Amino acid sequence: MRAHLLQLDLVWEDHEANYRLVEVALDNASPDPGDLIVLPELFDTGFSFRTEQNADTEDRTLRFLLGLADDLGVTIQGSRTIRPCDCDKAFNAATVVAPDERLLCEYRKIHPFTFGREPEFFQGGSHVLTYTWNDLTVCPAICYDLRFPELFRKGLKLGAHIFALGANWPSPRQHHWRALAIARAIENQAFVLAVNRTGDDPHLSYTGGTIAVDPKGDILGELTDQPGTLSVEIDPKALHDWRAVFPAWKDLRLN
Repeated sequence: MRAHLLQLDLVWEDHEANYRLVEVALDNASPDPGDLIVLPELFDTGFSFRTEQNADTEDRTLRFLLGLADDLGVTIQGSRTIRPCDCDKAFNAATVVAPDERLLCEYRKIHPFTFGREPEFFQGGSHVLTYTWNDLTVCPAICYDLRFPELFRKGLKLGAHIFALGANWPSPRQHHWRALAIARAIENQAFVLAVNRTGDDPHLSYTGGTIAVDPKGDILGELTDQPGTLSVEIDPKALHDWRAVFPAWKDLRLN
């Protein structure tokens, strides 16, 4: 079974244009039924703070994801802006869908990016969540979450075998992105699937660097700074064998 990480040059605040980018990328990737698709953070608009304009209030993005999942027979994780009517601020949410119009999970980004003013427009979530993909447990995360290993430890305690993360991670700290993705895989003995965007928005530039890491910290695949899709084979046996041979994950002591 495969995971497909779609590294896109997102079109600023243009839902329809970004839907088309996803469709073209998936046409080129040719996923098989049962595969996993991971999209960048806020894939439908880019990292915009105009939450009233960009919020998925009519579930247009949700319907797009549900339709794709149903048509292709795949599981899809993609982040969107949601703004409940009783909240002053929006949530940056990783929505996970599966065929038959199933909403598997909706994780709300726990760590808004204070340095980038995100908390002024988005409030943080409070729960680490997981979902099931082909008998493996996946823990979703979003961008800045990558810097907080305690989230990943909580995911591990919930049974995570894979951490899937979508991001708009800017170029100046690109070396942190790669190092942290590898570290999260090694310390949790889990697959890490980390997809970044590329290109520019009105405020920042992005270098891509989408990466897939196995439970030993070995690189399964990596992209450069150009749009593309990273497709990797996920081998559950490799994970279970490594955790059995070197069971460091069982020695967790601190909560």
